[in-house]
Order: sequence, then C-alpha cells, then structure tokens
Amino acid sequence: MDIKETAWPLDGAGVSALLRSLPARPLLLGLGEARHLVEDLGSARNEIFRHLAEHEGYRCFAIESDCLMGLLVDDYVTGGEGTLDDVMRRGFSHGFGALEANRELVRWMRSHNDKHDDKLRFFGFDGPLEYWAASPRQALTALYDLLEDPPARTVVTRQTLEELLGPDERWSDEATATDPSRSIGRSAEALRLRVIADDLVALLETQVPRLNPRDRWRAELYGRTAVGLLRYHHGMAEDSPHRWGRLSALRDAMMAANLSAVAEHGPALVYASNLHLQRGESLMPFGERTLRWWGAGAITAARLGDRYAFLASAFGTVGDDVPPPDTVEGALSALPWERCLLDARRLAETVTAAGSGPRRSRDFAYFPLDPARLSGIDGVVFLRRVTPTPF
Repeated sequence: MDIKETAWPLDGAGVSALLRSLPARPLLLGLGEARHLVEDLGSARNEIFRHLAEHEGYRCFAIESDCLMGLLVDDYVTGGEGTLDDVMRRGFSHGFGALEANRELVRWMRSHNDKHDDKLRFFGFDGPLEYWAASPRQALTALYDLLEDPPARTVVTRQTLEELLGPDERWSDEATATDPSRSIGRSAEALRLRVIADDLVALLETQVPRLNPRDRWRAELYGRTAVGLLRYHHGMAEDSPHRWGRLSALRDAMMAANLSAVAEHGPALVYASNLHLQRGESLMPFGERTLRWWGAGAITAARLGDRYAFLASAFGTVGDDVPPPDTVEGALSALPWERCLLDARRLAETVTAAGSGPRRSRDFAYFPLDPARLSGIDGVVFLRRVTPTPF
C-alpha cells in the first residue's frame, strides 16, 4: 500500500473523513502533543476544533492545564466579565497562557459564543500541580462553601479547616519534587485533611438534589481535586524508587476523572501530551530508569471503548533535527502536504511492510512515533516542519 493512500490533507474535509473512518463517533477525541510548546501544532489544533464545532457538533475543548484555573477561562468564553489578557495570565498552568495559539483559541471561542446560544465550553483537566503540587486550600474551601451549613460544620468548622491547611507555602514547596522529606503530605494535619475531604465528598452526595447543575458540577470538581491533591501530596512524601511512577499514575488518574466529567458536556476535543492521551501503557525515560504507568487516555479508553479516539501528533523536521528516511517521520515527510491526517492502523501496515524503524530525535522533549505501537492509535496529525519554543 502506498503511504499516500492512508492520508488526507489537514483541512475540514480531511477531519470529517478521518472521523468517518473510526468505528464509532467519539464522545472524547484526544489530540496528542508529540512535544509541548509548538505553536504550529496549536494553530493546526485550532483549525481542527473550529471545524469540529461548526460542522461536527463538538461543544467542548479540554486542555492539559489546571482544572481550577480553567474555570476562569470557561467563565470568560461563555460571556463572563474580564479581559483576555487577564484570562491568559491566570487561567492556564504550565506556562500555556503565553502561547499565541491558546490566546487565539480563547478569543475565537468567546467570539463564537457571542453569536450563538449553544455555548462552547472550555475545561482544564490536569490537576493543580507541576512536579510539585498546590495547596488543597482552594478546592477544599470552595467545596465547603457550596455545601449547606450547618451539615458542613458537622464535618469540620471553617476555622479548624483553615488551621489544618496552614500556610500555602508548606504545600507548594518546589523542593519537594526532589526531596520527599520536605513534603508535609504525611503529616498529622494532612492525614486528617484526607479524612475530612472524604467526608465532605460524601456529604456532597447527600446534597446533590438541592444543587443547581452548575453548582453540582463545580462541587464535584472541587471534591475530586481536593481528594486527588491530598493523595498526590501523600505520594510526594514517599521516599522510594517507585515514587515517580506512582505520582505519574496518580496525576493521570486525576486527569481521567476530570475527562469523565467533561464527557457529560461532550463531544469534546481533548488536547495534551501523547503520553497522557495514548491508549497503551505510557513509558518515559527518567534518569537511569523508565517510568511505566497507565495514562488518562488508557483509563478513559477502558471506560468509553470506541467512544474514545486518539490522534497522535508527529513532526518531521523539529528545529534543525531532520528525521532519517527509514523512520516513520521520515516516510511521512515525503508526502506532498505540509500538514496531513493519517489513518494510523493503515499506516501501521505500510510502515511495517517498509521496515521503518523508530526515530531517535536530538530534541529531548520530542516523543517520536513507535512503529510497533501504531496499531493502538486511531489517527496521526503530521506536520512536516515545526519550530518549537524552547523550554
């Protein structure tokens, strides 16, 4: 099979053709990043989402960014007050608010919603964490405030809650990333807060009928986030060789729980690293070891089956790093389009027959396509040349 027979140009017709090639209409369509901070991919993603929103009935966009910060963006794009500059500064984690493609996406969603009653929604689905993690204060206190008083007070008083939380700096100490002894995740206060968080989530379940849909959804988000953060902080205090593998798994479990909630508003385009969204087990070099865990995409696929689809991205030349012709990216670079979409399963047959091997990129931040794992991918978004933003 000619590799060209597996591909479509990356345009509206190509996006619709790829969707029709899938076994079922996705409720969540994952678009993976082969590398963070690539404006070219962000621009292509925006075009894909505009087509999905205008022609395929997609209503939501979800990104690998702080789920609580994302509430600010969602308020803005659905007509809330504020400025675009402020939203980009306070509504994204991981530095993603500085990317022009993200700014253009938020601007377009706001403009689209100003003209339509059926609003597009924006979600962050990552936890409030980097390699270290934020204080659970925002999630716990916001959940507490949405629960009816006095029942919430029977779990914990607001004063006791504040005393147990203490200064946020104790939680968000960046040094905990490399020094477990700096973490307070297994302190007496943190252990008590884990019980309180569980009790508040249980109390929320008893109050669902009195909450409007918006408050219910947000209360459940605050509950998931509080419990997830306290689990993550507990893991941060673990001093063992398995620490980072477990933390990676806990982070992706939080992502998957948030994606389940996003699916209530779907269909949605989901944008994050290939490692988080792929169906198979995630593998990542980490010092002298390789971390292994099941990512958010794998968990979501296990729950949704064919209602979850995953498009991996791949690049040809990354900066000055040119792919060898006997790799998947090298073969794709010979296609006649600068940007294209590919049926990954048919592509797998083609590159296997051609004997294409995995690429070894000089860009440490780029995760190449593995020919042996293409069968677990539904599609590929390929850009022949990109200029990444340095980390």
